[in-house]
Amino acid sequence: MTTEDAQPHTAGMALRFPLRSGRLLVRPFEETDAMAAHALYGDAEVMRYVGDGSAATPEQSAQMVEDYRRHQREHGFAFWAVIDRGTGELIGDAGLEVTRHGTEIGYTLARPWWGQGLATEAARLCVDAAFGALGLTRLVALVDAENPASARVLGKLGFHPDIDTDTEADLEAGRAGRREGTVIAYGRPHLRYVLVRPARVRPRS
Repeated sequence: MTTEDAQPHTAGMALRFPLRSGRLLVRPFEETDAMAAHALYGDAEVMRYVGDGSAATPEQSAQMVEDYRRHQREHGFAFWAVIDRGTGELIGDAGLEVTRHGTEIGYTLARPWWGQGLATEAARLCVDAAFGALGLTRLVALVDAENPASARVLGKLGFHPDIDTDTEADLEAGRAGRREGTVIAYGRPHLRYVLVRPARVRPRS
């Protein structure tokens, strides 16, 4: 990961929550969200392409929420809770995380909310926050090679495949020169996508 990829958060880049779209609210996770989050993370079908592909235990779901809360305190952004504006129900997550690949965007929705364009809606809020108030200039996304639906979401947001994705770990493991646009994450091939902030977008003061 390069210095440009890392983009450390600096003081003064604060977001006002909740982030709002027509159908969604996006806000930091709270400790009391653990049970609702487990309805998401404990679903094997939802988690098929997330992390190592395994459904979480209740304890693991609670730890994920705590990890997101810690990341928010440390960086000023994280994976956030996605809330249905009509019902107030927690229906997924979406947000940003500092990883070895760069500042990474991700999104996960519970099954009843699939196929309605909500992943794109939530992810767009995250992109706007990243390139607006947070002042970031570059985002990356990793998509399981067998998950074209997630790749379509990224395409709608303007992400494009990265053609230079060898990481230090890949080089050390002798995996350089793989198929263009792929990295190994969680033991599986993922496509890596990149979005650079347009020149006309400037951080909000």
